[in-house]
Amino acid sequence: MALSVERVFPALTFSSPVAMLQAPNDTSRWFVVEQGGVVRVFQNLPAVATSTVFVDLTDRVTMDGEAGLLGMAFHPNFPADRRVYLFYSHRDTPNTPPLVSRLSEFTAAIGGATLDPNSERILITLVKNPGSETNHNGGNLAFGPGGFLFAGIGDGGGGNDQHGTIGNAQDPNTLFGKMLRIQITAASGTYSIPNSNPNVGKPLCNVNGTGTQPCPEIFALGMRNPWRWSFDRANGQLWVGDVGQGAMEEVDRVDLGGNYGWRCFEGTRMNTDVSCGVPGPFIPPVAQYGRSVGVTVTGGYVYRGTRFQGLVGRYIFADFGFGTIFSIDAAAQGVLNMTAGFSSGLTPSSFGEGLDGELYVVDYGGGGLYHIRQ
Repeated sequence: MALSVERVFPALTFSSPVAMLQAPNDTSRWFVVEQGGVVRVFQNLPAVATSTVFVDLTDRVTMDGEAGLLGMAFHPNFPADRRVYLFYSHRDTPNTPPLVSRLSEFTAAIGGATLDPNSERILITLVKNPGSETNHNGGNLAFGPGGFLFAGIGDGGGGNDQHGTIGNAQDPNTLFGKMLRIQITAASGTYSIPNSNPNVGKPLCNVNGTGTQPCPEIFALGMRNPWRWSFDRANGQLWVGDVGQGAMEEVDRVDLGGNYGWRCFEGTRMNTDVSCGVPGPFIPPVAQYGRSVGVTVTGGYVYRGTRFQGLVGRYIFADFGFGTIFSIDAAAQGVLNMTAGFSSGLTPSSFGEGLDGELYVVDYGGGGLYHIRQ
């Protein structure tokens, strides 16, 4: 499947951009999340020359390796409901553990022109142990089927998820290494648990990301670092790009209650560097590739636009390190072993989906935005 990229909004360049999105029911603007702590907004016009600050959180965001401002999601009823959700890394004292991740709620000004940084209400706090590890934070946020808010959380960092006796990703008593799903309530700064979550009824794990019982926020487990993921707008299926360790990168179709294998498996490869400690069953990936093809998967979207009919129903994703962009049939069964793709020349940190279903790719290194074309 032939793919290409085309620079859009060429007058704009962003600093370490990690996400690109539009607000619900508003095609007039785009928002770009910069890892250092700023969200910028600009008019959806080809010749737009400037962007403005939607919110500046540099006073509380720690940018360190994979840490920083990592995810953003608008309330589905925005701007009537002016709440916006951000995921970011924080240290109380610079360069000193622990590193903390926060899922926070903010409120936009009337009309939605800017976001008030002083309106923050912290929903979930995750404290890393050991706090010196800055990698595997996940951080993507999105509202999915049923209007629930989903969050992807990495395993806490380091190699082989050596946290506790079975690792964080397999431990039901921690939010690390999981896909989360919560119900945003009418009252600001609060959430509840969807009735179908596997551990509904248990105490929330929102204070430090752990509990003494299985965490009710968990939707699925066995993730290493679900950096970027999305929902297929045609059927609600959740697609996750889970970053590998030393051998395999993987793409998962994630279902409620599923276990996607880490630290026991990396892709379909059994991880013999550490004891698994749990029986499974484990769900294999949809697609995977080894180190000769790429080093860090960036999850994308199933294309549901109208401009490129040959791409409809295909899942498009990328490799951050090699700049390769891949395309697979979203209905494919079994495990696809990727061997080649389109060499974009970019460092794709994220994809963006317009309200019209057209896809874009965010170039972390160059700071530009690109349209996915066939």
